Amino acid sequence: MKILVTGFDPFGGEAINPAIEAVKKLPDEVDGAQIIKVEIPTVFHKSAEVLSEAVKTHQPDVILAIGQAGGRSDLTPERVAINVDDARIPDNEGNQPIDVAIQEDGEPAYFSTLPIKAMVQAIRDAGLPASVSNTAGTFVCNHIMYQVLYLINQGYPDIKGGFMHIPYMMEQVVDKPDTPAMSLSDISRGIEAALKAIVAYHGKEDLQALGGQTH
Repeated sequence: MKILVTGFDPFGGEAINPAIEAVKKLPDEVDGAQIIKVEIPTVFHKSAEVLSEAVKTHQPDVILAIGQAGGRSDLTPERVAINVDDARIPDNEGNQPIDVAIQEDGEPAYFSTLPIKAMVQAIRDAGLPASVSNTAGTFVCNHIMYQVLYLINQGYPDIKGGFMHIPYMMEQVVDKPDTPAMSLSDISRGIEAALKAIVAYHGKEDLQALGGQTH
């Protein structure tokens, strides 16, 4: 079994992105699954091009994309990606699409095909905060989650895929008072726990557990 794990490069004026740094710290194998680590640019569409080439090269069974959600306090597997780019800030090449469809022939939304409830439970069992998220935003994180699931829908029906957001790492909040953060080692440990759940639940129904939100 092969799992492709992607992480973004720094963006938004940050010198570092814990997404790719945590991915780099992952072991090369998790519970018998080979872990393939790929850095992708924080750029609309170019990120999907890099991802697509990695899929062609490695032919993974699973794709897990990782991105930073500054301000969140826990690790959050995403439930759904929507077919819209609406960028609050420019990406790393200055693109700032507003209310633009990601794929004109794509569905309005795609749902993660990963065991998101089991991933949350595994992360919590590892002693770290986690919850299901019902919005991946409208920046490049939502964009790449949508592109992952669009790619699967268009030509790789046997691949499972999805996205998980992670918090800031400690070094990023030195000048951001009262902002949640997590150590890089814990972020990486949380991703590894999620990967263990992905392996354990591959080919099975997701864990039935509370994970909804009222608002």
